[in-house]
Amino acid sequence: MHPRIHIPRRTFLRGLGTLMALPHLDSLVRAGDIAVGTPPAPTGLPRRMAFVYVPNGANMADWTPGDIGTDFKLPFILEPLEPVRRDVMVLSGLTHDKARPNGDGAGDHARASATFLTATQARKTSGVDIRVGVSVDQVVAQKAGDQTPFRSLELGCDRGQSSGSCDSGYSCAYQFNIAWRTPTAPMPPETKPRLAFERLFSIGQPNETPEMRAKRRKYRSSVLDFVLEDARQLGGKLGRTDQRKLDEYLSSVRDLERRIESSERVRAQLPPDAFPEGTPADYADHIKLMYDVMVLAFQTDTTRVASFIVAHDGSNRPYPFIGVKDGHHDLSHHGNDEEKKAQIAKINRFHVEQFAYFIKRLGETREGNGSLLDNCMIAYGSGIADGNAHAHSDLPVLLCGSGGGTITPGRHVRVPKETPMANLFLEMMDRMGVRQERFGDSTGRLAELKV
Repeated sequence: MHPRIHIPRRTFLRGLGTLMALPHLDSLVRAGDIAVGTPPAPTGLPRRMAFVYVPNGANMADWTPGDIGTDFKLPFILEPLEPVRRDVMVLSGLTHDKARPNGDGAGDHARASATFLTATQARKTSGVDIRVGVSVDQVVAQKAGDQTPFRSLELGCDRGQSSGSCDSGYSCAYQFNIAWRTPTAPMPPETKPRLAFERLFSIGQPNETPEMRAKRRKYRSSVLDFVLEDARQLGGKLGRTDQRKLDEYLSSVRDLERRIESSERVRAQLPPDAFPEGTPADYADHIKLMYDVMVLAFQTDTTRVASFIVAHDGSNRPYPFIGVKDGHHDLSHHGNDEEKKAQIAKINRFHVEQFAYFIKRLGETREGNGSLLDNCMIAYGSGIADGNAHAHSDLPVLLCGSGGGTITPGRHVRVPKETPMANLFLEMMDRMGVRQERFGDSTGRLAELKV
C-alpha cells in the first residue's frame, strides 16, 4: 500500500495565474474536507446537487412510463437514458401551484422559470420591483457553501436578460433566471463555455488578468502548461490508482479545452451576428460543454451546488438539425395536432440525449470506491407539463444519482396528485445538511425517495 501523504485540507496545482483544484485522491489525507453539519456520503465524500431546466414542458404521453417501480419501459423521450437507467428516478405527480396564474392572468412561461427553484409566486411586474423567493440552490449555497471556492455555479445557453418586459407583463428577469440569491436578486447564468471553464481554473488568482488570458490564447497555451511542474511532482508521490486518476483528470481538462477551442474556430468562420459572441454555433456542443464544466466543478469540489438553464422558458428556437424547423414555443401550442406533438417529443428527446451524456460522465468519473454520480442529486425538469394547456401539475421531473446512498434510483415513482415540487426540495436540502421545516409552498417531505 502506498503511504498516505499529510497535506492541507484542499489541494491545488498552482501556476502563474492558475489554481487548479484536484479531484479526490485516496493517497491524500484531507482532514476537515467535509463541512460541519453537512452529512457526507458513507464513504466520507461530500454530496452535490444540481438543477437542470428545460423549456416549454413536454409531450407527456411520450414522457411518462406506463408502469410504476423498477420494471418499467422508458418511453420515446426517455429512451436515451437506457444506459444509465439504474441511476435515474422518474418522478410523476409533482406540481408547481405558484406557477399558475392565481389571479395574475397570463405569463405562464415567466412564472414557470421564476417558480421552478423558488416554489414562490412571482410578483407580476415588468419594472424594477421584481420579487419572487430565494431559490433552493441558493439556500443551500448560503448555508453550506463556505467549504468550496464557489458557493454555487450558474450556467446557461441563452444570453440572459435582467430587465424589460418579456411575457405578458412579467420582467425578463423571471424568464431568464432560475437561481435567486435574494427575492429581488437573480443569479444570471454564464453562457460562454470559455469563461465558465477559465473561472474554474483562475480561482482567486489576481495574476490572471484579461491580458494574460489573451496571451495564453494567442499562443494556444493550455491551463495545464502553467501547472505541469506541480503535476509532475505530485504524481511521483501518489499510488498507482491515484496516478491513473490524476492522469485521467488532466486529460479530461485538456480535452474540454480543445473542444472549446474547436467550437471557437467554427464560430469565427461565421458572420459576427449569427450567434451571440462567445457561444458555440452547434447547440448540442454548447450544451455538452456546459455539462462538462459542471462535471469538473463537482469532481474537484470547486462547488457542490449548480444550476443550468438549457434554454429559457418560452424559447422559440428551431431544431433543424433533428428535423424540426418550426420554433419550439410555437409547436408547444400544438392544439392537439399529432404531428406537432411528435415534433415536440423530438425536441424533448434531444434535450434528454444531452442530459444522458451528463449523467454518463458523472457515472464514469471515479470517486472513492464508487462514482461521482453516487454522491450527487441531479434534478431535471420543466416548470410546465403540457405546453398547449400551460399545465403546471404532473410535471416532467427526473432525479438522478443516489445522494450518497440516501436515494434509491432506477424507479418510476408516482406521488399523490398535487404534491408540491417544494417537498422534493426539502428532501434534497436535508441531504445537503440544510434542514428546514418549510420551503416555498411545501406541505411535507417525500418519503418515496428511498426504498
